[in-house]
Order: sequence, then structure tokens, then C-alpha cells
Amino acid sequence: MSAKVRVPFLRQVVPISKKVARDPRFDDLSGEYKPEVFDKTYQFLNDIRAKEKQLVKKQLKKHRSGEKHEQLQQLLQRMEQQEMAQQERKRQQELRLALKQERRAQAQQGHRPYFLKKSEQRQLVLAEKFKELKRSKKLDSFLSRKRRRNAGKDRRHLPLNKD
Repeated sequence: MSAKVRVPFLRQVVPISKKVARDPRFDDLSGEYKPEVFDKTYQFLNDIRAKEKQLVKKQLKKHRSGEKHEQLQQLLQRMEQQEMAQQERKRQQELRLALKQERRAQAQQGHRPYFLKKSEQRQLVLAEKFKELKRSKKLDSFLSRKRRRNAGKDRRHLPLNKD
């Protein structure tokens, strides 16, 4: 090599193989995401969450007031909301599974498969929600809130009378 040629500032003395970072969320090597399989695999997390929730409740009793109390209360509320959302997802999954089994049974009997439209699926979910509310005797309060909300929306669209 000639001494007159300048050496590049970032010269590569030893060739280094660059590590390729891969994101398992978008990589085909990780497989396809299936919520049912994920929930079964990580079932132990529910036990850990329950223990953490009990711990937060104990700390909440210890701290009766102040900023720490508010933080713990928000944390507990978030935990409860996550738990409710998980139960709702599980209920939805069970409903889908029941429909799938019903379709399979009909196919076994020789009927052609019938797939529900999105609107029909929403109606089934709504009917299930109403049954649940009726069982827990919260249907009246739910309907009254819904009526008030709809009345407010209707009032917004009415023309203003400034006579």
C-alpha cells in the first residue's frame, strides 16, 4: 500500500460481522401469534398478578392518605380494569369457540357451513351482555344511563330556539 494514500478515518482493521437485530413480533421465525396458546402458556402470570394485587391492597391499607395513597389507588384500579378486560376477552373467545363447535356439528350432519356477519356477531355479543346485566340486576341502571346519553346526543342535533 502506498504511503501517499491517506488512511480512511474509519478504517476497518478486522472485518466484524454485524449482529442483525430481530423483532420477534414481526419475524416469521417466531411463529404466528395465537391468543389462546399465549394465554395457556403464560397462565402462571395470572397467579403473580393476583399476588401483586393483594400486596397493593395491603400497602393501600397502610398508607391512608397522601400522594402514595393516590398512586396505589390508581395502580389498583388499573389492575382491576386489566383483569376485567382479560375476562371480557376470555368470554369473547369462549363465544367464538362455541360458534365454531356449532358450525362443526352442523357440518357433521351434512349442512353447509354458515358464517355469521360482523353485524350478527355484534348482536350476539350485545344479547349476551344484556343477559349478563339482567342476571346481575344492573340492566335498569344501564338502560337509564344509555337513554340519558342518547337524549343528550339528540338535544345536540336539535336547532336552537332564540325567540
